[in-house]
Amino acid sequence: YDFHKDQQRAPTVALPLAAIGGAGTLQDQNGTGWNTLAFKGTWRPNGPQGAHIVDFGIGRDSYKLAIDKNNVVGSWIDGPANPLSVVSDVGGRSRTTSAWVQDAWRFAPDWKAVLGLRWEDWKASSGFTATAASLQRYGERSESHLSPKAALAWQLASDTVLKASVGRAVRFPTVGELYGATSGGALSFINDPTLRPEKSWTGELSLEKDIGNGLARATLFHETTKDALYSQLIPNSTVSRVQNVDKVRTTGIELAYTGTDVFAAWGFKGVDLGASLTYADSKTVANANNPASVGKWQPRVPRWRSTVYATYRPDDRWAFTVAARYSGRQYSNLDNSDVNADAYFGASKYFTVDLRVRYQITRQWSASFGIDNANNDQYWNFHPYPQRTYTASLKWDL
Repeated sequence: YDFHKDQQRAPTVALPLAAIGGAGTLQDQNGTGWNTLAFKGTWRPNGPQGAHIVDFGIGRDSYKLAIDKNNVVGSWIDGPANPLSVVSDVGGRSRTTSAWVQDAWRFAPDWKAVLGLRWEDWKASSGFTATAASLQRYGERSESHLSPKAALAWQLASDTVLKASVGRAVRFPTVGELYGATSGGALSFINDPTLRPEKSWTGELSLEKDIGNGLARATLFHETTKDALYSQLIPNSTVSRVQNVDKVRTTGIELAYTGTDVFAAWGFKGVDLGASLTYADSKTVANANNPASVGKWQPRVPRWRSTVYATYRPDDRWAFTVAARYSGRQYSNLDNSDVNADAYFGASKYFTVDLRVRYQITRQWSASFGIDNANNDQYWNFHPYPQRTYTASLKWDL
């Protein structure tokens, strides 16, 4: 993927003069982009029905950042960039090479284990940030990490499965977070070339039960993340920066159910139901850069979240769906200082109801009409979310 053309013009003069021209800037991201290459395979040493199924793969991701911002000659609306009047010029590269292997091993009639390992080698290079008065180049960085995973499933009964899993994941800083300093717009960003990779250990214990016309599941989960990467606004400013948070810990439980034709036994067919309820206790437990955030809720993670839906299919052509979503109070700031949730940069609780009707015209053609947020709830997540919205679509499938 490559930004063949990505230009943004902005005035540096106020209205009403800006409406007809005047001074301004031109930001060009031509050359920014990424490419990925991956190879995956499966080996069954004992045949399709054997005890082992081995999956493996290798991959390479490469990213390039190039953002040039110059003052324009003449009008900001259509004037060319002035190469001798630089506002900012930033760029850099990063790449990740990886290899992984996983063995799904059915070692007993009612038992299955999955063991896996992922290796990643990351490098960031050619980073720089420049303004009209300065040029800062950054040294090359590289790191390698191993991420193991393990899972165990036990068929307690013909309709019940108990699963346990644990795994490690590494998230490397993006080339934009390392080198992508921007300024002069509505929001500015300060880069940090010393950011550390985010490292997480996650564990789950779940119980699944087939109840005939549906599946019920209960899951306990826990995650500990070190050097978590967070983008935060600097207080009383429109400038943001990404920072490492020493440790974030999350523990919770999720209950979920999906069912098809749930009332068929009572002679009423075509009703599908689904629901989920999640509780999470997610807090910052260590942060030397911002001690005020210790003990506070992790941004954008509510204590409670739930969904429920029902679909009625009276025949093969019609489907009527009603769904509801709820999310508890969230915070945008690490120190939870954004006490006013119903405002810009805030994250409020919400409850919305969505309606949808779908009609299958032919095998290939279908039409649908929907109302999102039919109850017209007003809520925010950095910006105001759409209130009642009507949608219609006509779809053709091969």
